[in-house]
Amino acid sequence: MSGSWFEQLEAQLEQQLEAFLSSRPEQRQLLVEEEQRERQQRLKRRQLEVQAEAERLRRALLELATEITQWQGRVERARAAGASALADQAEARLRQLMALGRDRWQALSSLGDEFRRLDADLAALQREQEQQAATPAASGAPAQAGSGERGPGPAGATQGSQAEAAGAAAAAASSPATPLDPIELEAAWSAFEAQQELEELRRRHGTPPV
Repeated sequence: MSGSWFEQLEAQLEQQLEAFLSSRPEQRQLLVEEEQRERQQRLKRRQLEVQAEAERLRRALLELATEITQWQGRVERARAAGASALADQAEARLRQLMALGRDRWQALSSLGDEFRRLDADLAALQREQEQQAATPAASGAPAQAGSGERGPGPAGATQGSQAEAAGAAAAAASSPATPLDPIELEAAWSAFEAQQELEELRRRHGTPPV
């Protein structure tokens, strides 16, 4: 009973509000304009959030591209030195980084799509406001839209990351090695580099390798 009573009361209030607005067109217009302003503010706030997140992803992709390049070089060095096990581990780490890069690139692309949708919504809202301002019941200048902002779609600096990701993805499928924990792998690589430097010093001084 209480639910039905509440629904009836809500319907009655809606009817009263509609009757009030019908008898006062200027009040209806003010209400519509207020709703439009609130929606415009929400759209612009979301655009700013999307831009900030896209910028964070761009920086992350650039950092990741640098790390991928570093590990590609490590794989080559380990292979050249005959350290096959370490090279396999480096390749496994490279696959992990490439998968992370693909995920981040997809996330950046999705943010770009969302920004363009928001921009289209703002443009449509702007047109609606202009049409209402042109009617006899409306007065004043039309509100300005925020559709001129730069979108965060994947472009510019991150294009190099995408190309590098595509190239390394094909090579990544060939090695079945399971990567070590990143800390352990860095420790193993540091030991490898130290051994390489020691052997280089021995070669320079004519000392036979151990």
